[in-house]
Amino acid sequence: MTSPAAAAEQEETPLPGDWGPDLLDAILSSPNPQAGDALLRAAFAAGPAVIPRLEAALKDDRTAEFAAQALAFIGGEKALAVLWKLQTDPRDLNLRRFYYGALGEYASPQATQILSEVINRSDAEPDRTVTEAAILALTVHSDATLVPKLKEAAAKLQDVVIRDDLDNALAVIEARSKYLATPEGKKAGSSIEQAVRTYFYPALEPPPPETPSKPPAKPATPEPSLVKVNIQQLTFSPDNSRALARVVFEDPTALAYYDMVLQKQYGEWAVANVWLGSEAEKTPPAPAKAPAKQP
Repeated sequence: MTSPAAAAEQEETPLPGDWGPDLLDAILSSPNPQAGDALLRAAFAAGPAVIPRLEAALKDDRTAEFAAQALAFIGGEKALAVLWKLQTDPRDLNLRRFYYGALGEYASPQATQILSEVINRSDAEPDRTVTEAAILALTVHSDATLVPKLKEAAAKLQDVVIRDDLDNALAVIEARSKYLATPEGKKAGSSIEQAVRTYFYPALEPPPPETPSKPPAKPATPEPSLVKVNIQQLTFSPDNSRALARVVFEDPTALAYYDMVLQKQYGEWAVANVWLGSEAEKTPPAPAKAPAKQP
């Protein structure tokens, strides 16, 4: 008969085999998308302490994409050092997009050069998501000095989709950089919500009123913006200096879901990197039925 102490020891003994990847794969393969989202948020909330585990998970094809994304969310020098190696990963997983996306956190000439090179060779890139991650990373900085080089790159691109993405990014960078120079824009980091809204500022700004042929009797009231931005979820890092926000961007025709990582420095919040998730077109309302004619 097994003694109570021996039974307790058996219960604490880990199961044979490396069951970690199997467990992660089972969660990530769940038909419920909330399972994978919750797992990413749990890794983010655990913070840098789980980086060695995530580095190990990169070796398994089933869990590599999850691990790369979690590392990009966690950020920092240790995570970036692991992601840097993905540029030469021999597998056909295109995980290097997570390294490029994570570079949005770094407003340095080296990071900008790497991202610019990704965009310049986008016509030879078989996976558009790699280039799209680099474009999103550059939009984080709102650096107007990038505009001439990016315009030069856009003029050479053959890929119409990427060229449109880059043209949109250029317009956003120019508009946001001007806003950040205003007194209101200088308060952009006062809260997470304000930092998120500042990122989407060019879309949230109501369109300017049309210039009438004759001066109006009274000043025209600007039309309100039809765009909405809502933060659905917030997860914080262990030291509360970093936040992962699930953001819904909504206009009259479509919905887009973003994961945005924000960093707090010197009491100010700023967007560190941005990841575009699913998009969905809205179903237009059915036309009203004409009233039945009375006999």
